[in-house]
Amino acid sequence: MPASTAAATTVSLAAAAGGGNLLFRQLFDAATGTFTYLLADVSSRQGVLIDSVFEQHSRDLSLIHELGIELVASIDTHAHADHVTGSWLMHEATGCAIGLSAAARADNVTLPLQHGDRVAFGSRFVEVRSTPGHTDGCISFVLDDQSMAFTGDALLVRGCGRCDFQQGNAHTLWSSITEQIFSLPDSCLLYPGHDYTGRTVSSVAEEKAFNARLGGAATERDFVGHMENMKLPHPHKIAEALPGNMRSGRPRQAEARSAWAPVQRSYAGLPELSPAWVAAHLPELTILDVRAPEELQGPDGYISGSLNIPLPELEQRRQEIPSGKPVVVVCHSGSRSALATQQLLKEGIADIANLRGGLSRWCDEGYPLAGAVAL
Repeated sequence: MPASTAAATTVSLAAAAGGGNLLFRQLFDAATGTFTYLLADVSSRQGVLIDSVFEQHSRDLSLIHELGIELVASIDTHAHADHVTGSWLMHEATGCAIGLSAAARADNVTLPLQHGDRVAFGSRFVEVRSTPGHTDGCISFVLDDQSMAFTGDALLVRGCGRCDFQQGNAHTLWSSITEQIFSLPDSCLLYPGHDYTGRTVSSVAEEKAFNARLGGAATERDFVGHMENMKLPHPHKIAEALPGNMRSGRPRQAEARSAWAPVQRSYAGLPELSPAWVAAHLPELTILDVRAPEELQGPDGYISGSLNIPLPELEQRRQEIPSGKPVVVVCHSGSRSALATQQLLKEGIADIANLRGGLSRWCDEGYPLAGAVAL
């Protein structure tokens, strides 16, 4: 009887977090210059995702799955004008709450947030601080020990969010930053919603001293004068982003699902299938084994009916792969087959996936291998 396939390779969250009790990951969407943040409590493995991006849903979900995190909530600092949130997709995939400022009045929000609220994940939490001025519904998230804050578009590294649309107001933003963010300890690290030049983090002390718009000796009059004369073009995705975010990222029509398999992408971007699904659909698939012939004849065995084309010969023998069935690529551990999968994707085979964990995991989960030597 095959072993349960629900449990993937278990990663020590403490090791992934560097030995501390908080796991933190900063992710980036290059197309929109957007930062997404994953926080998780090591002991409970519960976490929150901040400012997700619709197009990066597969990446974010893969990381959450690989680290074994139970996502409590996908939360946004505001209704973005430059990208659509991935919150609704994450809710559909994990059952997590969708969190956004109640002032944004968006649909599908299950966790309307207000100033002073706490979003808990395990023994940790982020505190909600209302920081309007860029939009009416802007909020910042402050970690429980005030060592980190996620400021969205209210305060950027050496800059801040614009104030010329979506109910923006420079006087309001000045108050938000000086009263809610600059009141944090000088050592508090500030993580912005965006950056376009490679700056990833700042601190309260740095922004107080060096932010050209409101740091140093700048007064509210200086700040407002700066902000009211910027004359910026509107974000090029605003017509798509704002309506999408008022639905919390829910598509107008459900995205087309894979027609042939429940393919999941790893955090590295590789399409993968579980041994359980492959074993249940073997007649419908071409199993491509990219090991050397002597390995198939050795003690490890092979999946009955598989096609053997060693990885070094794959480019020359590509035409031997049948075109009528989806392809699942296998090797001992999933390493060489990962490279083969990437190669064949580039060559135009769309219905293809790597066997997650390779034949080693296939065997561990109790599925048969022809020619294998029992130990």
